[in-house]
Amino acid sequence: MKTFFYLFLIGVLLMASCSGEVTKPEETTTTVPKEEFVPSLDYTVVKKMPHDTISFTEGFLYHKGQLYESTGSPEEFPEAESIFGIVDPKTGKINKKGELDKKYFGEGIVILNDKLYQLTYKDHLGFEYDLKTFKLLRRFNFDNAEGWGLTTDGKSLIMSDGTNILTYLDPVTLKPVKKINVSNGGYAEDNINELEFINGAVYANVWTKNYIVKIDTASGKVTGLLDLSNLADEAKRKYRKAEVLNGIAFDADSNRVYVTGKFWPDIYQIDFKH
Repeated sequence: MKTFFYLFLIGVLLMASCSGEVTKPEETTTTVPKEEFVPSLDYTVVKKMPHDTISFTEGFLYHKGQLYESTGSPEEFPEAESIFGIVDPKTGKINKKGELDKKYFGEGIVILNDKLYQLTYKDHLGFEYDLKTFKLLRRFNFDNAEGWGLTTDGKSLIMSDGTNILTYLDPVTLKPVKKINVSNGGYAEDNINELEFINGAVYANVWTKNYIVKIDTASGKVTGLLDLSNLADEAKRKYRKAEVLNGIAFDADSNRVYVTGKFWPDIYQIDFKH
């Protein structure tokens, strides 16, 4: 009986060994972007200027001794208008040079070759004006889902659309000539908003954030971060309706930088290494 039992056990073991190899679970690998260190940029406030608290800032720039600003008109803020013009340094109010029809939401502006260009938010539409008379010269369409910020490197218009992409437009045809994907620390930097070109780099506000990123235009990488949350906090303390930081302007002749935000009571001249 014992002999039979041992023979039976040996048979079971032999059958198990021949039943096939044990399948190992598949190994999966996940590619994680390599994190990159992005240095903070120190700054000092040089002075303050008034800013109109009904200006929902979308575009901000400095040209030949004057600050220009464009604004949007959210439905929840009936006091806001979609206009653009020259900022009065004593009052902060905009000397209006153009106003969009109520059906449009005004976005960023830029000046190049004696023309002023303006984007709209969701209508895939932009406008080109004569800088001396502010007469509308033409309308143009763009393929980006939305229009946000504008700046220029002196050759092309550079446009943001709320993603991490910067689109370069030919100023004559107003068609895309190239695109740059912007990354911060190895990850896409989405919600790029108002733009300024300073000494070869693009500086960009990021919607809902109170910092400005410095973008290398060759690689698309963020190479510096300017945290202006202290200014945003101050704006909120002074005026409770103040919204996020949005607006950076560069005076190349005097090397001065100005920043402001939506409904902020002040424009700040700041100094930092750029």
